[in-house]
Parts: sequence; C-alpha cells; structure tokens
Amino acid sequence: MSATTDISDEEFALFQRLIYKIAGISLSDVKKVLLVGRLTRRLKANNLDTFGQYYRMLATGNYPEELQIMVDLLTTNETYFFREPKHFDYLRDHILSNYQGGNPFRIWSAASSTGEEAYTLSMVLAEYLPSNPWEIFGSDISTRVLEKARRGHYPLLRHEGIPPAFLNKYCLKGVRAQEGTFLISAKLRERVSFAQVNLTLPVDSTIGEFDVIFLRNVMIYFDQETKAKVVNNLMPRLKPGGHLFIGHSETLSGIAAPLQSVRPTIYRKT
Repeated sequence: MSATTDISDEEFALFQRLIYKIAGISLSDVKKVLLVGRLTRRLKANNLDTFGQYYRMLATGNYPEELQIMVDLLTTNETYFFREPKHFDYLRDHILSNYQGGNPFRIWSAASSTGEEAYTLSMVLAEYLPSNPWEIFGSDISTRVLEKARRGHYPLLRHEGIPPAFLNKYCLKGVRAQEGTFLISAKLRERVSFAQVNLTLPVDSTIGEFDVIFLRNVMIYFDQETKAKVVNNLMPRLKPGGHLFIGHSETLSGIAAPLQSVRPTIYRKT
C-alpha cells in the first residue's frame, strides 16, 4: 500500500475524527498521504487488509497499546536544539536576569517531542542560574518520543544550533560504538524529567506550578476551540507573573486568557 487511493475518503474521515477526539489535532485532507505512509505498516503488523479494519480494531477500545502507537505515529513533529533562538535570548536577558532566587526556577516544555527543547532550556539555566536550584519538565502525548527524550542521546548531526561552548560543556561526544552521536551530560539529564501529558485535558495539579511554559509549534495543529482549551488548561500551572512562549507562526488572537503580550509570541500572566 502506498497510494492515497488505498484509503477511502470515508475511512480517512474516521481517522480524522479519532485523532481529533484523542489529541485535539485537526488533520487536514492534505495529510492523507502522511497518514497512509505512517500507518500502513501497522496494518501489516496486525494482519489487516484495509484501513477500515484497522479503524474498527482501534474503535473497540480493546487495544490501548495499538491506539497509543497510532497516536505516536500521527503526532510526532520535528524539533531541534535552540529553535527560534530569540526566545532563549529573552529568557536569559529579561527573565533569568531578574530572578530573585528562592524556590527552584521551573520551566515546562509542554510539547517536548524528543527532548531537544527541554535540554536546550537546561543548558540555558545551567549557564545563567549556576548557583540557583532549577528544574525542567518536558511532556508530550507520544510515549515513543518521550522514551528518546529521556535517553538524551542524539545523532551528532542534530547538534546544529548548539553554541560550541555549550556543546563542549554540556554534551559528551560518542566514541567507538557510540561514534557519530552525542549524549546530554548526566548533570543536566538528572534535572530534566519527562511525562506523558495530553494538553487537551485538564492538567494534573501534581506537576506543580511553573515560572515559564514553552508551548511552541503545537497549536498550529489545533482549531480555535482546541487552542483556547489548551491555553486555559495550562493557566493554573503558570505562576502569576510567569511567562508563556508560543511558536513564531502561532497566535493567541481570539483566546480569552489572563495573559498580556510582552513581545510577539511571548506573554506574561497577569
């Protein structure tokens, strides 16, 4: 199976509704090729002939592990270190520089994917809050990417964007069997934790409150109703005066939330 004709419009519509219900993602019609490409091997793995059969299998509710695999395959997004670097400049120059100390400074990377954003934040905090306690929490709906994030182990080609001084200080270059890779240093990894969170659902209060939340490059997949739901689900977890960062191609226009714009794509909770 390789052509989009292997899935009917009716079958594709079923998957569109399913991923929207689970993850709030609006899968446009042009993503049919992507869905076929990513899910075809799951049909083969389950000895199924059609996408209709695969959908009916998932819809029974008897295969939660397979449902999670489907979500993982359809929600994985590309990320990289120090993406949209002006955000990290603002964090350093306007937030960390005014931090008064006391409680651990906490940042939530709310759509952390394979962990590059969370570890970028850890490098910034290690560098500019060297004598203060801090914590990074990363979350994603995909368990598969979270497993990669916890390892903190990346192909060497992924280091682009990391300043050379940070690369030397916070990353270990692989040798022998690990040649061609690098590992985030243990002193950073031990201060970064990851867990599965579905942002379209109320957020468990046990994760605590945060000084900063990065919610970048995920709302582009949501419709307006879901965007509003996600932002308001996060608000109880953001401290008063805390900052929310969104992606440069995103906007909070039309969303009622206790936030004041301080820069394009950067907001402060009132």
